[in-house]
Amino acid sequence: MRNLIKNTFQAILIILIYTGSTFSANSNLPDFTKLVENNKASIVNISTVKKNKNVNKNPNPNVPNDELNDFLRKFFGDKGFDGPERKQPRQSQSVGSGFIYSSNGYIITNHHVIADADQIIVRLKDKRELDAQLIGSDPSSDIALLKIKAKNLKPVKIGKSENLKVGQWVLAIGSPFGFESTVTAGIVSAIGRSLPNDNYVPFIQTDVAINPGNSGGPLFNLDGEVIGINAQIFTRSGGFMGLSFAIPMDVADNVINQLKESGKVSRGWLGVYIQEVTNNLAKSFGMKNPSGALISKIIPDGPASKSDLKVGDIILKFDNKKIDTSSSLPPIVGNTKIGKNVTIEILRNGVKKNIKFKVQELPIQTTAKTSKTVPKTVSKKILGMTIENLTDAERDSLNIENNLGIKVKEILGNPAYDSGLIKNDIIYQISGQNIKNISQFEKIVKKMRKGDFASLLVRRSQGNSLYLAIKIE
Repeated sequence: MRNLIKNTFQAILIILIYTGSTFSANSNLPDFTKLVENNKASIVNISTVKKNKNVNKNPNPNVPNDELNDFLRKFFGDKGFDGPERKQPRQSQSVGSGFIYSSNGYIITNHHVIADADQIIVRLKDKRELDAQLIGSDPSSDIALLKIKAKNLKPVKIGKSENLKVGQWVLAIGSPFGFESTVTAGIVSAIGRSLPNDNYVPFIQTDVAINPGNSGGPLFNLDGEVIGINAQIFTRSGGFMGLSFAIPMDVADNVINQLKESGKVSRGWLGVYIQEVTNNLAKSFGMKNPSGALISKIIPDGPASKSDLKVGDIILKFDNKKIDTSSSLPPIVGNTKIGKNVTIEILRNGVKKNIKFKVQELPIQTTAKTSKTVPKTVSKKILGMTIENLTDAERDSLNIENNLGIKVKEILGNPAYDSGLIKNDIIYQISGQNIKNISQFEKIVKKMRKGDFASLLVRRSQGNSLYLAIKIE
């Protein structure tokens, strides 16, 4: 009996071992070893030195001011780092990653890694340390181009990010917290991701573990091609939380070529303010499904002001490229060659129309004027808000032309609250009709059917314009 139990147990054990071996052999998990071996010599560590001219009144003389220390301070503050006040300007060092772009010494990294640096040091895999020349840097795309003088450099192979698919395996190599040649892997979580204050980069989102020090390092596909530059993470702790963002290589190539040629980057410009088309706005414009980019304002003397584009137009295609969301338009326009004649497909008053447009260069942005407070006049309660007429002095201070506009004095409830209106908004158009006073606004509203949505063109603080949809109740 004991022999039977023993033999049965051994048979089960053999089956389990065999099954486990089969699973390992037949699993679809990729083997990254060859990819890493072929590319590890192309990855570099980048450190920068900045000479602070101001005296630091609360310095940390023992620990450099790099990304690691910034990370630790989020947990421990400056405790344990206190020291005597320094009277001499100190040097601060930051650490990041990069990769060899070409055999003649071009290196790619992030702009924020080398920003304001007095000295940039590139450390190669074979331990050589070289001073790098900054060829050019572009804050808008967060890309910097460096050059070193060295022999026997092995460049990476550049791929096409436009071929990426969600769910595809990707791998990163970099120097998180200064640990060189660290390899992490994951999948593509999303593509064309728009982030706040980054209008010109449709980011690749991944779940690859990226931490401080990975910035500027390459993101590889399984063919060993660089398809992105690791740039940002979403975090509440200061460390990796499963959301990493990389600059697509198709975007980076355009920036790198311009930095090579002129040391700066020029971008295409429409000269409009745009916003997302929500479900309610789509209803107010007679659309079945929300899509495109809604023009909420045309900048005076900009390229759009000299074209057939109008406020209220919804851009559906730009240069034969479909615009699904408003955030997809700026990268497409920005990467269009200056002076190129393109066709813009728009939706105007429910009818599609093609407009010819010549792309111009994006100028340096200027700060909007601040409005002044002016005494108020006649007011009325309607659609869940109190509105009031504007005085001539108010229109002048707000730079509103053609005597247009009424002001939202107070939000009382719905439907104004649900529409997104806020106090001090200036309404100067409803469903495509210009508004000059309360009486005109009230007459238009009374002619509308209850339950329908009306589009409101609103001017908010600092001259920004946007469309809101309000339900007529």
